[in-house]
Amino acid sequence: MTYNFPKEERLHSKKLIQELFEKGSSFYLYPFKVMYLPYVVEPTEKPVNQFLVSVAKRKFKKAVDRNLIKRRIKEAYRLNKNLLLKIENPPTSSLLIGLIYTGKEIHDSKMLDFRMKKVLSQLLKADI
Repeated sequence: MTYNFPKEERLHSKKLIQELFEKGSSFYLYPFKVMYLPYVVEPTEKPVNQFLVSVAKRKFKKAVDRNLIKRRIKEAYRLNKNLLLKIENPPTSSLLIGLIYTGKEIHDSKMLDFRMKKVLSQLLKADI
């Protein structure tokens, strides 16, 4: 298992993001609102889970703070994404994941790592 976070694992397609927010399921696990959507990829594409992080400008005015939170969340996901490999999906299916940070303060990396493990285990239990 390689612990990298390449561009193909980042959710950046406007079409897929819109589909995630319109059709996706969600649950709340402090400090995250988690949105997810099973997604069938084209037969020519390699199935890969895609991940999105959002931090509200309303709660954190400074871009430095928002970027710090996003970096910590991405790092927690990068280190724990191997937990999602246990999903028994068909080989042409992947998962779109959106994390919206709803906390009011900046949490340390250790706490975010712990919560990320809980989020990923909750995704395994979810009806995917």
